[in-house]
Amino acid sequence: MPNGSMIFPAAEYQRRIRALQAGMQDSQIGALLLTTPPDVFYVTGFLTRFWESPARPWFIVIPATAPPIAVIPGIGAELMGRTWLADIRTWDAPDPHDDGVSLLADTLASVVPGNGRIGLPMGLETHVRMPMADYARLGTALGARQMVDATGVVQRVREIKSEAEVDKIRTICRSAGAAFARVPEFACAGTPLDQIFRDFQITLLQEGADWVSYVAGGAGPGGYGDVISPADARPLQRGDLLMLDTGAVRDGYFCDFDRNYSVGPPADEVARAHAALHEATTEVLETLRPGITARDLHAQLTTALRDRSMTPGGGRLGHGLGLSLTEWPSLTAKDETPLRAGMVLTVEPGVEIAPGRIIVHEENIVLRDTGPELLSSRAPALLPELAT
Repeated sequence: MPNGSMIFPAAEYQRRIRALQAGMQDSQIGALLLTTPPDVFYVTGFLTRFWESPARPWFIVIPATAPPIAVIPGIGAELMGRTWLADIRTWDAPDPHDDGVSLLADTLASVVPGNGRIGLPMGLETHVRMPMADYARLGTALGARQMVDATGVVQRVREIKSEAEVDKIRTICRSAGAAFARVPEFACAGTPLDQIFRDFQITLLQEGADWVSYVAGGAGPGGYGDVISPADARPLQRGDLLMLDTGAVRDGYFCDFDRNYSVGPPADEVARAHAALHEATTEVLETLRPGITARDLHAQLTTALRDRSMTPGGGRLGHGLGLSLTEWPSLTAKDETPLRAGMVLTVEPGVEIAPGRIIVHEENIVLRDTGPELLSSRAPALLPELAT
């Protein structure tokens, strides 16, 4: 086994493998097949932007009792060799006739009996990163072996962050917080929104982000219409409410929080809405404890906003965070996932200020036995003002 590893010591990954294998045993799974960037990174430390290329699939096989096996394109052998994995099997990819299917089938067949079960995440917030035709060919090659859903096996392990993971998320939150503090340096009345977006990404990189996978936001008089639109060239105007939201990355881990700014003094209704969001978040930070469900927390936020005469926004009011910009659970009225100590979550209440105008407030926390610990620097209680 290699002595080195990437991002974390080998012992961190070995702990994760043992936890996954315990879940596999409970579910009578003979091997776990992982194909997506977050899952592969989680068990190996294999960190690369090369995932942006759709030309090659990548596979990690976790046997029931043995170390993981990487089944990957040859171009990744050198980088995978820097991780803690010792068994790295490659093919010359891309191969239009057999792009790793035979090698993967042989690997799975070598660790799973002929009538065994192979786990693959198949539920919400998962996907299989290989061509559907190749997945069908893989099933044929595996014969009587059965592919079964292993979503719960993976999610129950990944949703509880180690202290090493929490430190990574805390670090990128600090970088983003420093970038948000510098927004008044490049945003004011007359500045086009698309220029603000570009300058914000530059600032995130200057403050320590490795890359910026996600920047969104909005601006408009008395609020914005949504929180996912790309920026246009409309210049900020006095009376606008500006929101910037980022999913910046450091060492493979995301932050995800936003900040709001008023261009000049805010209108009364905007100031009241911002105050209500801040107070509702504070209430949750003071009372949240492990043991409730995601839907319970959604209800708490909704009630806190209605108690302040606000109309809560639709959709979810937060989510998990880590190796992906958004992870499970979702803070909705339907998600019954138990909230456990060690989960990293976003708390993201939003309200409707007027028809078609909203404001959203977001913080990042890790849930402890004693309550939430903020990972993002707390937003100011008073809405910051930008120069006019």
